[in-house]
Amino acid sequence: MSKKLSIIRFKPKPEHYDQFLADVVENGKDREPNTHFTVTAGDEVIAVVIRDADSFEESAKDGVVNWLDERRPMLQEFDAVNRHTIPLSGDLVE
Repeated sequence: MSKKLSIIRFKPKPEHYDQFLADVVENGKDREPNTHFTVTAGDEVIAVVIRDADSFEESAKDGVVNWLDERRPMLQEFDAVNRHTIPLSGDLVE
C-alpha cells in the first residue's frame, strides 16, 4: 500500500504559540504510532504526517480543513498566496 508524507508549516501569532503547539500535538495523538510528528523551528510549528494514500484523500476532504478553520485566527499569514499554511505532500519512497 502506498504512503503519503505531508509537511505543513504554520506560523502562530506569538500570543497563541503555546496553545497552537498543544493543539497540533493533541491532534496527532489519535493516529497510529510513528505517523505524526510535530517539529518546532524558530517561530514556526511544523506537522509531519505519514498516511496511506486512501486515508490521505479522505482526511484532506474531511476534518483537516475544519480543524484549521477553527484555529486560523491563531495564525499569521505567510503571504497572500500561501495564507496560513505552507503545505508539501508527496509519495513516501522510503
